[in-house]
Amino acid sequence: MFLVSNEDMVTEISNAGALGSFPALNYRPVANYKKALAVMKARTEKPIGVNVIVNKSNIRQKDDLAMALDAGVELFITSLGNPKEVIKEAHKVGSKVYCDVTNLTHALKCQDLGADGVIAVGTGAGGHAGPISPLVLIPWLKRELEIPIVAAGGIADGRSMLAALSLGAEAVHVGTRFIASTEAQVVQAYKDAIVNASPEDIVLTTKISGTPAAVINTDYVKRIGTKLPWYLDALKSNPYTKKVATAYVHWKGSKDLEVAADASGKASWKEVWSAGQSVAAVHGIMPCKDIIEKLVTEYHEAKALVP
Repeated sequence: MFLVSNEDMVTEISNAGALGSFPALNYRPVANYKKALAVMKARTEKPIGVNVIVNKSNIRQKDDLAMALDAGVELFITSLGNPKEVIKEAHKVGSKVYCDVTNLTHALKCQDLGADGVIAVGTGAGGHAGPISPLVLIPWLKRELEIPIVAAGGIADGRSMLAALSLGAEAVHVGTRFIASTEAQVVQAYKDAIVNASPEDIVLTTKISGTPAAVINTDYVKRIGTKLPWYLDALKSNPYTKKVATAYVHWKGSKDLEVAADASGKASWKEVWSAGQSVAAVHGIMPCKDIIEKLVTEYHEAKALVP
């Protein structure tokens, strides 16, 4: 939900009974991030979460973590790197840490580091989707881990939520559905694209961060392609230039997403729009509160049909 989640979305979701979260890097400069944390904590007494990219290319991660801890954030989600520091600092004040994982190797490392749980990101997820089907990934992690598992990828209605929980997940992580929400402050064309897209419109691109990320296959994406230029790919593979090249790719990709999501519409031609295959279950733009109520209603309706 990079550049999509905001104060309204997070607090409305938490107040509605779920747990709203957002990427720390949604707010730049860091002073804006600190202000946003204060606003969110003032608007809800319920827990909120912050996603911290723990890749070395994120030079803000220590400040983002410290400010969130000072604000009383209850949950941290880590991605794209080693969560050791986040786990250590969060546990000092009783906050929980859940780590994005796409395979068992990384899940076991997170468990060994003391993570409170993992978010199993399977195929079909928006953003940095994993390569393994959730039908396989969730039960696999469930058998091998001792910590809770949250399912991510392909979940946008009550039936998919029931399916994920029946596979062994303790909770679900929903992203794409909330892009098509009243509170999402993105260009209207982005919301409309979520509603109108099919799963076949979702493609993986390495141009955003160097790691495969799921986006809508807009005309712009078709024009620029989904692969890194050969020279950047070579620089990322070279141990002497990897760090600088990775940081540049992350910076360039973030800028493209920032322009594309700009709610002013001034640069909507750069349609690099993150989304997952769960667009298939998104049929309209609704307030976050109504989305959650619909998810819960559909879940109970689906559960009642199970013998």
